[in-house]
Amino acid sequence: MIVWICFLSAILLFLALDLGIFNKNPHEISSKEAGKWTAIWVALSFVFSGVIYWLYGSGLVTNPDNLKPTAAAVKYITGYLIELSLSVDNIFVIAIIFAAFKIPKKYQHRVLFWGIIGAIVFRGAMIYFGVYIINKFAWTTYIFGAFLVYTAMKMLFSKDDEQFNPKKSFVYRYLRKITPITTEINGEHFFVKKKHIRAATPLFVALIVIEVMDVIFALDSVPAILAITSDPFLVFSSNIFAILGLRSMYFFLANMLERFSYLEYSLIAILSFVGIKMLIHDFVEIPEWGSLAFIALSLILGIVVSLRMNKGEKND
Repeated sequence: MIVWICFLSAILLFLALDLGIFNKNPHEISSKEAGKWTAIWVALSFVFSGVIYWLYGSGLVTNPDNLKPTAAAVKYITGYLIELSLSVDNIFVIAIIFAAFKIPKKYQHRVLFWGIIGAIVFRGAMIYFGVYIINKFAWTTYIFGAFLVYTAMKMLFSKDDEQFNPKKSFVYRYLRKITPITTEINGEHFFVKKKHIRAATPLFVALIVIEVMDVIFALDSVPAILAITSDPFLVFSSNIFAILGLRSMYFFLANMLERFSYLEYSLIAILSFVGIKMLIHDFVEIPEWGSLAFIALSLILGIVVSLRMNKGEKND
């Protein structure tokens, strides 16, 4: 319990510093600044694997699966890479949402900040229930596995012209029924008063759509990491580090998303792998280093192929 309290306190402290000091004044985040923060978060995420090793070696954290320190650290890194890779799709959707609601770049950080607060709460709840269900009903592992394989196949055979339109989503339509919405952006405010009516600004609308979309994406990412481990602390911590790095990664990649178009095939490979792993776990045991190697290799190949193919298209 103490470890959980310390971990959550550290996250809340950083978020408070983020909004209160580092990004107190709204400004457009440059690719250089975003790249620096992306590197910091990735480095911190990998450094935390050393903390995991120490925690599981010293017995300071509950260890329901009796994991050895090395196994716990490898599972954490594997889970983190899965969540990080699946965040790429999230970045594409966030870019579409901001464009659809014409959110100025200097206010995008504020929307993502509060979006991440909500994501932490919702992911925490989904992880709790996911771990509970798997531990209580072992057969649900097959359902999660089949769902991940189905998702991967759906991504593989989906048409390129099937693009998400935020203004036609059920979230936007429902939101319009419960609160007035204005197209006017009033600084970084989520609500504005107009003729004694409190109306939601595009910033609030974008925030709600992003929150709901994150929950939908979590339906893939949470079962995916549960294929690696059902240890609550490992699942939660790897999720949180991936979520915290999502903002800076968005600003870093927002202007060059098209360069990494082949990363989608890496995501398909990863989802298929973890889905199949869940389906055959009673018959074939895949070592931890094997899972980590496959996921890391899939990401590296996706990045390299994307860069090489885009370079070839430019030369043509």
